[in-house]
Amino acid sequence: MLEPRFSGGVLLLWLLCGTLVPTMVESAIGVNWGTISSHRLKPTTVVDLLRQNKISKVKLFEADSDVLRALMGSGIQVMVGIPNEMLPFLSSSPAASDLWVRQNVSAYVGRGGADIRYVAVGNEPFLSSYNGQYQNLIMPAILNIQQSLVKANLAGYIKLVVPCNADAYQSSALPSQGAFRPELTQIMNQLVQFLNSNGSPFVVNIYPFLSLYNNGDFPQEYAFFEGTTHAVQDGSNVYTNAFDGNYDTLVAALTKLGYGQMPIVIGEIGWPSDGAIDANITAAKVFNQGLINHIASNKGTPLRPNAPPMDVYLFSLLDEGAKSTLPGNFERHWGIFSFDGQAKYPLNLLLGNKELKNARNVEYLPSRWCVANPSGDLNNVVNHMRLACSVADCTTLNYGGSCNEIGEKGNISYAFNSYYQLQMQDSRSCNFDGLGMVTFLDPSVGDCHFLVGVTDKGSDSSTSQTTYQWWTLVLLLILHGTFLLSM
Repeated sequence: MLEPRFSGGVLLLWLLCGTLVPTMVESAIGVNWGTISSHRLKPTTVVDLLRQNKISKVKLFEADSDVLRALMGSGIQVMVGIPNEMLPFLSSSPAASDLWVRQNVSAYVGRGGADIRYVAVGNEPFLSSYNGQYQNLIMPAILNIQQSLVKANLAGYIKLVVPCNADAYQSSALPSQGAFRPELTQIMNQLVQFLNSNGSPFVVNIYPFLSLYNNGDFPQEYAFFEGTTHAVQDGSNVYTNAFDGNYDTLVAALTKLGYGQMPIVIGEIGWPSDGAIDANITAAKVFNQGLINHIASNKGTPLRPNAPPMDVYLFSLLDEGAKSTLPGNFERHWGIFSFDGQAKYPLNLLLGNKELKNARNVEYLPSRWCVANPSGDLNNVVNHMRLACSVADCTTLNYGGSCNEIGEKGNISYAFNSYYQLQMQDSRSCNFDGLGMVTFLDPSVGDCHFLVGVTDKGSDSSTSQTTYQWWTLVLLLILHGTFLLSM
């Protein structure tokens, strides 16, 4: 059974305060820990990295068994996610919901277990690009999961949330005019009523970088926290950065539903360090440090003065070199640490360390690289590069990337090496019909870093665990349906 963290009276007071007014306690900085990487560190190494940097809150996108086991006994508070693809199963079957909670929550909590505080039902399920695919599944899934938590005696401590993208609400120009998209009004009414009655916050993902990336007319300085000549005047309120404007647009939208005082958690926010013109180390450092300082100032926003968000989860902890690049090449470069847990730039999280501390005891492959053979005929190299980059990560070679200006042979070498490291430095993977060769001299140039892989990529339990869960739930539904037909 879960060890109680509060006395009954204190817990009741906490729930009432969290329901009726925005939290006045100091905001906590957490991180998103994604695992879509070709070079995965051991989860225990990552947990040690979190603890070194005194990061006490982490958000997971799925219930990875290896990750949850590594978090047991760490004292780190966890938000564990349910992928959108599971919503059809969980919304249609209480039995499937019971099974999910049993396998992914109950199995890890308790004395010396993982400190799971939230379950995120879906991930940005109301995105307009989904065309309503998950819209009607959210509330049935939430209600089923809630009942499963009740059965497991966990509902009083573990709260359900739904991370929403900022496109769930809109404003013609001014934050005070914010409102949820018309087609979401009914579902948002139901959702915020549920959140409010259960003492859960509204979780939103805000990305000023994407506003800048997707809009050529967006004033660059407005995306940061250093002041702007493009301030937005909204009545007596003045907005000098995109975060405050976006946040208050949500506050206005919640107010229109009668929940203007609902606590808000920032589920994702950050700035990529590579893969696009405005994605670089300097910009990422300036944005993230500016954000942290802004939150820590407790100034809040014009519509919520002196009341910053409950929690803020930076996106993200580590680079994820196997993520889809459909949104842009920057998608693999959001980490404040590189894939191997090395800090990309100085950053003070205001958690006790003035700078980030690197991961310890990372086990690298030998210091060798695969590069273009200078004596080879590189005229026929295009297909080899295409093959290498279809498997490995070559996003830094594209326009705006840190390796965009290293020349033709440099590009070839980078692609070859990325593939070679992904293949755990198998000598055959550096052949490329005689066009590649192994070198012991680091070919990195300036800011363009040629990586060396890690010896243990971690188990690929993210995919296997999720696939196993899906098939288990499908089988359960089939058996459940067969049982009902036989009655």
